[in-house]
Amino acid sequence: MEISDKLLCLFSADVSAEDDRYVIEVPRREIETGSVDPDGTYRVALIAGEDDEETESASGSTPSEPQPPVENGEIRYVEIEDLGKQGDGIARVERGYVIIVPGAEVGDRVKVEISEVKSNFAVGEIIEEDI
Repeated sequence: MEISDKLLCLFSADVSAEDDRYVIEVPRREIETGSVDPDGTYRVALIAGEDDEETESASGSTPSEPQPPVENGEIRYVEIEDLGKQGDGIARVERGYVIIVPGAEVGDRVKVEISEVKSNFAVGEIIEEDI
């Protein structure tokens, strides 16, 4: 699947019925980090969620832990929220998953390419600054 360079954020959400319309909830962190303006208008792309058959592993069992929300080589736009013990930038994405960004400072908004993925964090290399 090709992802547009205009992608502002990516998250999972439920669709709920409200009177004569359906609503997709935007996580608070997307507003707080500035990815989404609550008064803005956006194009929304919906990607099918994984059903039980797709999430089964080769052994036939469902994974007990959620999978990382990023993949090696993926491009992400992130905002640096904190600094790690080694001085690297820390960004958080879906479910609070951490992306470590060497060379970034708190408040930086950067475009990164994911270079390493672990179960509880990933490393992203800056490919564009001040976005």
